[in-house]
Amino acid sequence: MSIKTLEQYLPDNTFPFLKKWFADYYIHIKITKNRNSKLGDYRRLPDKSHQITVNSTLDKQLFFFVLTHELAHLLAFERFNFRISAHGREWKETFRDMLLESIDIYTDDLKPIISTFSKNPKANFMASPELVRYFHIEDPEDNFIFVENLLINDEFQYKGDVYRLLEKKKKLYLCVNLNNEKKYLFRPLAKVEKLTKHEQ
Repeated sequence: MSIKTLEQYLPDNTFPFLKKWFADYYIHIKITKNRNSKLGDYRRLPDKSHQITVNSTLDKQLFFFVLTHELAHLLAFERFNFRISAHGREWKETFRDMLLESIDIYTDDLKPIISTFSKNPKANFMASPELVRYFHIEDPEDNFIFVENLLINDEFQYKGDVYRLLEKKKKLYLCVNLNNEKKYLFRPLAKVEKLTKHEQ
């Protein structure tokens, strides 16, 4: 896929960064259908070329962020001869530098979030609550929401069991399983199905 073709998925003014980062590398870019398990990935192919996949359904800014994440793998591995851990110090430093270099691509409300994230880049997008909140789009067709958006005493379903939210404890949420009366702690960004009154 050419950079020109790729640009339709990206914010404006990304071409200079992609041209610099792609440099002389031979990269297969694949735009995939939506995958719940991951937003993108990188792999080095047997012929020593590189393959990057990114989900086609992502917001343009998130697409660029994910592409930058995957390109950081390529650049870090090439620079350090593949003798590094996938998300180790070398990758973090490479990703950080790329994010800061291209920060003007992002909108003004997103720039502070990207700047904060760059101080200690996370391997998993879902481990970055501010980014997850920024890009999350609720589907009006379902009742799935984040636990942090529930009210005290709201009931919800998670993995087949029904729970009631009891209280917030520091950064976690204490809930009781109504099937066995045991109490469990949920992360703020756990996605659950809120139950309406007629379902309870």
